[in-house]
Amino acid sequence: MKGSSRIRVLIADDHPLVRAGIVAAIGEHEDMEVVGEAASGAEAMEQFRSRRPDVLLLDLSMPVMEGLEALDAIRSEFPKARIIVLTVRDGDEDIRRAMDGGACGYLLKNTSPVALGAAVRSVHGGLRLFPDEVLMRLGESRVKLTERETVILQLIARGFSNREIGGLLSITEGTVKTHVVSILAKLSARDRTEAVTIGLQRGILHIS
Repeated sequence: MKGSSRIRVLIADDHPLVRAGIVAAIGEHEDMEVVGEAASGAEAMEQFRSRRPDVLLLDLSMPVMEGLEALDAIRSEFPKARIIVLTVRDGDEDIRRAMDGGACGYLLKNTSPVALGAAVRSVHGGLRLFPDEVLMRLGESRVKLTERETVILQLIARGFSNREIGGLLSITEGTVKTHVVSILAKLSARDRTEAVTIGLQRGILHIS
């Protein structure tokens, strides 16, 4: 097959071994080729500008510029960019943000080479691809924490008490307690520890 007729794929992932595996998976398909590799969100942005790929496979956990930041930046500059998120992160908040950010697909890294190739073809053809296993992770509830509640949950995860959080955010301890009650209710959590666990599962929090 002539190179000009192949689907041009850019891969963005900060792990060399993972990139090598994705390159090998793409190489199994005669109708596509890898035109570049990026090890950070910033590199993905630079390479997208210079390579102009047909499809970008984008990881979420990357240095310099997180995957979701790169997604927003690339889509802002190239509104028609076809981007598939390829990640191990399956929290519903990550999926929701990727969908809202304009990702054309969201795949987990346990996806087979055959399924990956099919996804690239589908997205290149103008379709959006969010497999059932991914959409199921969104669950029935689309309740969102406010920005302040997210910050407080992050501080709870770091071990700060309500009093310490109040001091850091320049709000009263009572106000912090009110936010914590709201967080527990929204996440259907019994206590602070469970709230943090749920936050990690849903992708609201990430372990750095």
